[in-house]
Amino acid sequence: MFSSSTLGFQRNFEALRRTSEPLAHFADPAALLDTLHVSGRGPDQKNRILVALVLAAQSGDATSDCALTLMLLALWPGLDAVRRRSIWRRVGTSDEVASEILARASEAIRGLDLQRVNWIAATILRNIERDLIRTRQREDRHQSLRSEADPNEIPADGEVLSGDASPELLHRDLVRIVGTDADLVIRVAIDGFSQSEVATELGLSEAATRKRYQRATRRLRDVLQEFR
Repeated sequence: MFSSSTLGFQRNFEALRRTSEPLAHFADPAALLDTLHVSGRGPDQKNRILVALVLAAQSGDATSDCALTLMLLALWPGLDAVRRRSIWRRVGTSDEVASEILARASEAIRGLDLQRVNWIAATILRNIERDLIRTRQREDRHQSLRSEADPNEIPADGEVLSGDASPELLHRDLVRIVGTDADLVIRVAIDGFSQSEVATELGLSEAATRKRYQRATRRLRDVLQEFR
């Protein structure tokens, strides 16, 4: 935000307005960000603006850093949600997570292939969070291989797994109980995604996702009742 208030940034923003039609009618960065952050605006309009910013960020000319900063500010609500979920998953400390997300976001924007992407914001945010999760899982597996397994800590058949259990074991058990909805349950109940976000990811309607999640959680409750 401080960077966007400098005179040099304002000059570069004016240059962006002159060279990019989707940005031409915004008087200042605040007006642009208001349009991107207000939920009532059409997704197609927002996506066209983001495409224009990505193109400028990848141009390598004097306006590229300005466009990158605007992209980061445009994605800030989503990036902050990723940050909070990553801290909850214990991916790292608050400062480590924030730094990692900022670096990954900048790299994603600079390297985004617009020929292969339809929805800019959703793709960038999903990829960042996916990579953070995979990095944490990889580190957990390495740590597990380095440590000696305690036989007393290996769950017996039928024993409920803890929240720190192997993701592969957890997925296996969920598939056995709820079938194809295992991934849906993991994304919502463990990874912290909203049902609407998972609906977009899986290519389902929100109503269908909600029904499938409710059905799966009812099945899980029924199974857990059997162990009481």
